[in-house]
Amino acid sequence: MKVDDLKEQEAVVEAVLFTMGRSVEIRQLAAALETGEKEAGEAAERLKKRYEESVCGMQIVRLEDSYQMCTRTGYYENLIRVAATPKKQVLTDVVMETLAIIAYKQPVTKAEIEKIRGVKSDHAVNRLIEYNLVYEAGRLDAPGRPALFATTEDFLRRFGVSSTGELPTMDMEQKEEIRTAVEEELNLKLDGDGKLVEQEELEEEEALEEKRIQEEREARGEQKSQEEREARGEQKSQEKREAQEEQETQKEKEAREEQESQEEKGVREEQETLEEQETQEEKENQAGQ
Repeated sequence: MKVDDLKEQEAVVEAVLFTMGRSVEIRQLAAALETGEKEAGEAAERLKKRYEESVCGMQIVRLEDSYQMCTRTGYYENLIRVAATPKKQVLTDVVMETLAIIAYKQPVTKAEIEKIRGVKSDHAVNRLIEYNLVYEAGRLDAPGRPALFATTEDFLRRFGVSSTGELPTMDMEQKEEIRTAVEEELNLKLDGDGKLVEQEELEEEEALEEKRIQEEREARGEQKSQEEREARGEQKSQEKREAQEEQETQKEKEAREEQESQEEKGVREEQETLEEQETQEEKENQAGQ
């Protein structure tokens, strides 16, 4: 039954969020209300505002295109007095650094993360996946099909943002301060793109390796083309042989037909000769009588 009353809409959304116990997409709320997604989103926002204005232990949070009912973070200390203390997820500087790269660059491959950090990042990425802050969002359409990583809903929930668009940004002054600090700490020079100068040599090696792989691909392609040409040549030769055989068969057939025709002609001539002789003998017999 379609719900038109605004308060009733909020009540339906509240019931759905409470029952599901997880994030619920706006399209699912719209299905429950039998309304459009716009009306469902407005009902969820009204409910969210009502919870924010009241003093209660629950809150409604938006996570991109979904909503979820959850407990207010301010009551954590009260909850752990009666509930089992959850396993604490330790986000070290290395893990946080890796998470920041994924959050701002997503979707991003592990190779791109390591290129920015300058070190291997397998452990950090695996730990973020274990904490359900990062997930494998797909595969890059490139040689080797490397995995692409992006942030999860738990990431938004944990950092208190509705979408990645709400993540804080740095101004130019902060960027310059960070650049200067990194140069002083590592005693290295960064170029205009924020890359280490020493990385240029590595990039040259990667370019050469990519060129070598491309040349190998082209060589394999040329070899394949040569094999295809040889196959086509063999096919043409086979077709030519078949055509010759067919031509020879046709000639043999014509020769047999010609021979048969000659034999038939000889038989007819012989028969005609016999008939002429018989006719001549009849005439001579009649003349003698």
